[in-house]
Amino acid sequence: MLKRTSIMMFLISFILFTGTAGIMGATNGLLQSDPSEVEMLAQPLDDMDPLLEEAIEDHVMPGAVVLIAKDGKVVKHDAYGYAARYTDRNFTEMDAPVEMSEDTIFDLASISKLFTATAVMQLWDQGAFELDDPVADYIPEFAANGKEEVTIRQLLTHTSGFRPGTTQPLHQIDGNREERLDFVLNETLQNPPGEHYLYSDVDFITLGILIERLSGLQQDEFIEQFITEPLNMTDTMYNPPAELQHRIAATEVIPWLDRGLVWGEVHDPSAWALDGVAGHAGVFGTAEDLFVFSQMMLQEGTYNGAEILSEEAVELISTNWNEDIPGARSSGLGWELNQSWYMDRLAESNTLGHTGYTGTSIVVSPNNNTIAMLLTNRVHPTAETVSTNPTRQLVAEKTGAAISAWSAASMKDYVEVLEARDAFAHESAAHALKLHLTAVHQYELQHDAEKINRHMESLQALLEYQLVQELITEAAYDDLMMDAAYLIDSWQ
Repeated sequence: MLKRTSIMMFLISFILFTGTAGIMGATNGLLQSDPSEVEMLAQPLDDMDPLLEEAIEDHVMPGAVVLIAKDGKVVKHDAYGYAARYTDRNFTEMDAPVEMSEDTIFDLASISKLFTATAVMQLWDQGAFELDDPVADYIPEFAANGKEEVTIRQLLTHTSGFRPGTTQPLHQIDGNREERLDFVLNETLQNPPGEHYLYSDVDFITLGILIERLSGLQQDEFIEQFITEPLNMTDTMYNPPAELQHRIAATEVIPWLDRGLVWGEVHDPSAWALDGVAGHAGVFGTAEDLFVFSQMMLQEGTYNGAEILSEEAVELISTNWNEDIPGARSSGLGWELNQSWYMDRLAESNTLGHTGYTGTSIVVSPNNNTIAMLLTNRVHPTAETVSTNPTRQLVAEKTGAAISAWSAASMKDYVEVLEARDAFAHESAAHALKLHLTAVHQYELQHDAEKINRHMESLQALLEYQLVQELITEAAYDDLMMDAAYLIDSWQ
């Protein structure tokens, strides 16, 4: 176990290093790009717009910000609808609604867990603990109620055995933040550790306590000094000041806690009860800042001269540790992996992501070097709305189409991805499509639009045949037919 003095020496040296990095890189230097510059087709990205506006009209959410990036360049960054629109749960309109903007600050909800996991792994990088160490080695009182064997890795992968939330709402516990955290440390397990997956906020509240015990800093201070400041994420924070309210997306009207319209304070009731600073929720941020954070992950822990994580830590974060647990969600350390329910066609074994209850989601695809982000305030003015998941899927689907419909060659690459997902009944079906697309690509190199369109229409007919003969799944058929239509339109 690394002694407290050694950890504090690390913190001092980290401040000196990252302070220098911050001076050298005064801005994040985000690069805006036309989609064609990174081999993406613009039309699928543009087609998001009316679909997002329709979702707003249908009260899926009052507003949204979308950011799509590939190869380190932002190809789409747009705002829709309203950041604040209603005064009560009956959807009574404000006299002066606040329109959503690209720099709106969102309550990120459970995306906060990614910052907690990063902070934990920064301490791992410094030798503060091993992942399979019992949590009680560092927080002795955690051992209460049979938790002696729960490990740090199990907290990070939601396999500790904790239930989803605390046995009693934290806002009902008398006392200050420390006393409520003590209540969390005395929680009991629902399942034996390491045997089941159950997504739990208790896991990450405990990890927040671990950060504070090992570093001697409150979690918000640690994350500011060692993540957001080095990355120049100036719009990412816990407990944003009141003067930023006009830039913050409003969330829910919560009369039963005498909170009224929650606007500029954390929405999550447990994080609110912990003074806005907790391991599972509490972080506010913009799409641009989350792009920087995600790009750091794509660049194996480093961005703009600041090393946040070692390459080994990023590899551990990106590994599925739950493969041997029946029915478990694929999970790295903090990040989720390969979740088609919001990653859609970007979902692969190494695709990273997370969602947040307020209506946020982020997808990071190493294979495509792509980031797809949807930030919404879907709980405004009430959380009793329809699911945001179809809209999350839409953003990932259109991002995937923009990549694979760029050319016949990129469509062929996507057929290979679908083949790896067992989307074809026989290898010959995928082979026939790849042969066809190889021929089309030759016409692309010759810029022969007439032959491209004619052969792509033949490909569509082949896909129809494969669907009728049950040689291809309906989902794969839909994706490839969509890509074919986009590619044909691009050559019209």
